[in-house]
Amino acid sequence: INNMVVGVTQGFSRRLEVRGTGYRAEQQGNKLVLQVGKSHPVEFAPPSKDISFEVAKDGRSFEIRGIDKCEVGELAAVIRKTRPPEPYKGKGIRYDGEYVRSKAGKAGKA
Repeated sequence: INNMVVGVTQGFSRRLEVRGTGYRAEQQGNKLVLQVGKSHPVEFAPPSKDISFEVAKDGRSFEIRGIDKCEVGELAAVIRKTRPPEPYKGKGIRYDGEYVRSKAGKAGKA
């Protein structure tokens, strides 16, 4: 019940970052459009009228806002799943402040 009260009074938000060359986010109307290295742009429409998107001017990060904590978190997870951060270069969509462990590449010939 407390989450419902907080959701209506303050709202919940989840910020995600887009990292990678040519990767960007933009807003078209109330839809979120992501260019994340696929052959086509990936579009997300808000599942309900309570959810809204806010994209930063540089297109490198965006925020999902809403009154239902579960709905905001679930939509953030679905968006992240389209291109999760990969461990070698770190390209992909990640939560703000998320640490992605990077792996060493191939050793190569000596």
